[in-house]
Amino acid sequence: MIEVNYICEKVEMPQFNQAAVKQWIEQVARTHQKNVGRLTYIFCDDDYILETNRKYLGHDYFTDVITFDYSNRHRISGMVISLDTVKTNSEQFAHSYREELMRVVIHGVLHLCGINDKGPGEREIMEANEDAALAMLPENVFEEQ
Repeated sequence: MIEVNYICEKVEMPQFNQAAVKQWIEQVARTHQKNVGRLTYIFCDDDYILETNRKYLGHDYFTDVITFDYSNRHRISGMVISLDTVKTNSEQFAHSYREELMRVVIHGVLHLCGINDKGPGEREIMEANEDAALAMLPENVFEEQ
């Protein structure tokens, strides 16, 4: 059974239809032969994600998402998302904030499905998978719940 939890650290909860996003995540995971067990998103600010990046990964830079893989076999779970960086990226890449938020939400899921983006050619593979996932995004994601 899929369980998606949202925690906010120093930010307000972004507004979206959580049930629709949950179904979307489950659908995307299934296309990669994965099941979602318990998945927790921590929405935070840049300071929080920088500290998390330093503490757990030894990286001294800002990022939009950090994915913690507590998966086993075909079940996936866990990530931290900086809403500050999502906003900055949406402006830099000329996407709407909502589109960029959903791109980052699914980016972490795709990492948990085994798709990487650091090696040669991997960024293009990740972006193609993000685009395919966004094409599956239900129209009611930003409707009132």
